[in-house]
Amino acid sequence: MGRVVVLGESVRVRGYAFAGAVPIIAEDPEEVRRQWAGLDGDVSLVLLTPRAAAALGDELEARDRGPLSVEMPP
Repeated sequence: MGRVVVLGESVRVRGYAFAGAVPIIAEDPEEVRRQWAGLDGDVSLVLLTPRAAAALGDELEARDRGPLSVEMPP
């Protein structure tokens, strides 16, 4: 079973650690893209903040394999 990662701004992702997810803090678009590119192969789901999803843009659809990604509501 793969890990669940929550990627985005600190204020929106930290609490998910209590549910067993791995929070990855990325406060700006460049950091979001860097963290996204560096995800390990054992990640099966990435929950993205709206700002993180916007920073990734077309990169979310460009991956032919990899984790399922979901954008959280605003």
